[in-house]
Amino acid sequence: MVLVAALAVYLLRYHAAWLALIPTVVFVLLYLLFRDPRREVPSVALGIVSPVDGEVVEVEKTDRCVVQGEAYRIRIRINPLGTYTARSPIEGRVMDLHSRTEGVGPDCPANALWVENDEGDSVVLMFQDYRLGLAPQSFVGLGERVGQGDRCAYIRLAGYAEIYLPARGRIHVKPGQVVTAGTDLIGAVPQP
Repeated sequence: MVLVAALAVYLLRYHAAWLALIPTVVFVLLYLLFRDPRREVPSVALGIVSPVDGEVVEVEKTDRCVVQGEAYRIRIRINPLGTYTARSPIEGRVMDLHSRTEGVGPDCPANALWVENDEGDSVVLMFQDYRLGLAPQSFVGLGERVGQGDRCAYIRLAGYAEIYLPARGRIHVKPGQVVTAGTDLIGAVPQP
């Protein structure tokens, strides 16, 4: 990004101003794509934070792509001008979604992120509607621990995020609500 900005300044200073327009546009696009502001994660035990910046478009119960029977599904339309880094909804260990044969729906994609907390509750995060065919890239590996609100994936132009949490849990959002990654509580897993 620094080189693109330097090229824009160079062209603006020593050549025609219109030539600096291209690197300036590229710089703005790169800034939007790679910015990742610091977020204040709320200290709420067993809370689930929004993994992305966006708008809640759907909240429903489902038995599709879940680890523990019936679950709530929260679907969030990702803000295209928001950050492109996803945050872990809960604290826990990253599990292999397809290592379990029971409770996981057959339509759950292999690139979904399953996080199991210390109490044994699971939250599944997946992304839909990839633009340019670029699937999200995880920062964490199987068996690693991830903290609530920690960066966990680069979402790479995905259109929607879906979060699946146990049906015994609580939902704190409704359709139409705007949420911010890592700071807004969208639900909670059940108390032990």
